[in-house]
Amino acid sequence: MPPLLTHIEGTSPCPFLPVPGHALDSAHTRSLGRERGPEFYKAALEYAQSLWLQGLPARSLLLINRALGADLSGEEAVMQDWPLPYAAAAWVMKHRTGVQFIGNPRRHYQHLATRMVEPRKELRTWRAWACWHMACMIFPDYPADEKQIAAEGIVEPDKATIFRELSRLGLPGEAELWSRAAEVEACRCC
Repeated sequence: MPPLLTHIEGTSPCPFLPVPGHALDSAHTRSLGRERGPEFYKAALEYAQSLWLQGLPARSLLLINRALGADLSGEEAVMQDWPLPYAAAAWVMKHRTGVQFIGNPRRHYQHLATRMVEPRKELRTWRAWACWHMACMIFPDYPADEKQIAAEGIVEPDKATIFRELSRLGLPGEAELWSRAAEVEACRCC
């Protein structure tokens, strides 16, 4: 029997992720093989919540990234209960405690966006830039990888460009969903 899901004292579940009934590990998503549709999407969100409740926000963000890479049309039933996890990513970044390892989300998302591979490379790149934008808002003092920016001539996109590209490539309403998360969840003054 899997262990009960316990959490670090004082840690509340992320309201934007489903709460699994027990602690999860990588077998939860690995058991799905190459399937990257709705079942994988929900499993990645559940695993992200499990990691969050175990006090592992950096690993939780990695599973949120994987969920954002799922192959979805937006019509799946799971999307009604658990929309694309932009608000979850912002919430995890914003609510982690100072002692929990988070790494440098700004740099992480910069690298993710600039090193994306297929499938759905272009869409997944813009989703990474969308999360990068929120990380920059939440962690304004965290440095970018300036060496990579200079060496590769990277131009960091502004919010309007991210919105436009998510509107062009994303699911119906995705750009608006991200924009709301960026304004509400990522806002440092909230």
